[in-house]
Amino acid sequence: MVVVGIIPARLQSSRLPEKLLLAETGKPLIQYVWEVACGCPELHDVIVATDSPRIAESVRSFGGRAELTGEHPSGTDRVAEVVRRCCPDADIVVNLQGDEPELESDTISALVSAVQSSGAEMATIAAPIDNADVIRNPNCVKVVTADNGRALYFSRSPIPYSRDHSFEDALQCGERHAWHLHVGLYAYRRNFLLQLTTMPPSSLELIEKLEQLRALQAGASIAVAVIPRAAVGIDTREDYDAFVARQRLPH
Repeated sequence: MVVVGIIPARLQSSRLPEKLLLAETGKPLIQYVWEVACGCPELHDVIVATDSPRIAESVRSFGGRAELTGEHPSGTDRVAEVVRRCCPDADIVVNLQGDEPELESDTISALVSAVQSSGAEMATIAAPIDNADVIRNPNCVKVVTADNGRALYFSRSPIPYSRDHSFEDALQCGERHAWHLHVGLYAYRRNFLLQLTTMPPSSLELIEKLEQLRALQAGASIAVAVIPRAAVGIDTREDYDAFVARQRLPH
C-alpha cells in the first residue's frame, strides 16, 4: 500500500499568527513535524499543503516538498486538493498537524496500522485522560469507542457522563480508562477522503463544530488507535515558549 503524509499549513492562526514559521529553536516549527513524518517507515512521501508562499519557501529551504493550494475552509479540504492533484497512486492519506512538534513517529505508525488492519474508512488517535478538568473542558474533545475500537461518538461534552461519582472520584476508583482525549490526526483511504470532502457539513458537525462527525453521521467507520499520551500542540505564545524551553534542556 502506498501511504502519503500531508501536513496542511496556513499562515494565519487566531491565537498565534504565523506560528508555523516561528524559529527561536533554530528551525521553523513546521520542520519538526516534517522531520518526524519523514522518519516514519510507513510513509512513502511527505508533502506540506499550504496557501502561503512564505510557508512553501520555508519548507523548500530545509529540503521539504511543498504544494501551494487555493483557499479552503478546513485543513482536510486542503489535503484533499493535494491528494487529488498530486497523489493518484496513494492508497492511504495521513493528515498531520504542523503545530505538534513533539509528535512521535510511533503515533503515525499506529494510525496507519489502525486503518490498514481494521478495514475502516478512516482512523484517528486517542489518549487516556487522567485529569477531571480535561474531561470538562469543551476545548478538549472526547471520544468513546466500541469494544472493537471503532468510534461511537466525539464530543466537546464530558462523555461518558459519570452519574454516580464526580469525575475526580471516578478517576480514582477504577474508571480512569473510561475517558479518552481525541488527538486530531487522521488516516483516510484515498477514495473516502475525496468523497468526504464533497459532502456538505452534517447537522452534528455544525452543532459540535467537529469535522469528524460528518464521517460518522454518513455511516463511515472510524478506527481509533490509543496511545499512552498525546503530544502537546502549540496554540498560544505560552505553548511555544514552553516548547522552546524544553528544546533547550539537555537531551
